[in-house]
Amino acid sequence: MVVLTGAGMSAESGIKTFRDANGLWEGHDVMDVATVEAFERNPELVLEFYNQRRRQLLQVNPNRGHINLKTLEKYFDIHIITQNVDDLHERAGSSKIVHLHGELRKVRSTKNENYVLDWSKDLNLGDIDKNGNQLRPNIVWFGEQVPEMEKAIELTKDAELLVIIGTSMQVYPAANLIHYVNKNTPIYFIDPKPTIEKNYFLHLVISLHQIKLVFLLPIFFGFG
Repeated sequence: MVVLTGAGMSAESGIKTFRDANGLWEGHDVMDVATVEAFERNPELVLEFYNQRRRQLLQVNPNRGHINLKTLEKYFDIHIITQNVDDLHERAGSSKIVHLHGELRKVRSTKNENYVLDWSKDLNLGDIDKNGNQLRPNIVWFGEQVPEMEKAIELTKDAELLVIIGTSMQVYPAANLIHYVNKNTPIYFIDPKPTIEKNYFLHLVISLHQIKLVFLLPIFFGFG
């Protein structure tokens, strides 16, 4: 069972979805806080933007949705592919997680993407790697390659069941994952305001109140 999660998954924990109706992130144009060019132009602004996100993350906890996905590991071999940069799936206890867009509580070298450190405090100018290179958020910014995409594609190809929770399916390349699913694989799309045509899916769950249906799936499949 593969679960693709987006910002809506963490919203009930108090994590803001960042982007408002005008396309702004917390009042900032995404091009000012989420590109390599922005970091080169104004590193203090970019670092502070992610410092604020990290501080907020440390003040919230996994919600029932995160806990339920962990519980489903009793019945399924579950792989979570998340577009979220928070660590709420990990803190809920899920064991197989792919972060497509990076992780907020990790940083990496500006010169070596494989030099990654756990990081829970503010990141400032002058925080450097062992070779003296500035550290940056371990976030996949707009225009950068998505290192975990190939792994996510392979998991999606192998999925016997796909559940999509809390994502608009408007952010690429993550939105393309749907096209790698076997044509006979059941797909559940859980969102209070679905953005996908119903006939595109074998199953479409459009209300958060119906989310319990997905957590009864083990019974339908004879596992519970």
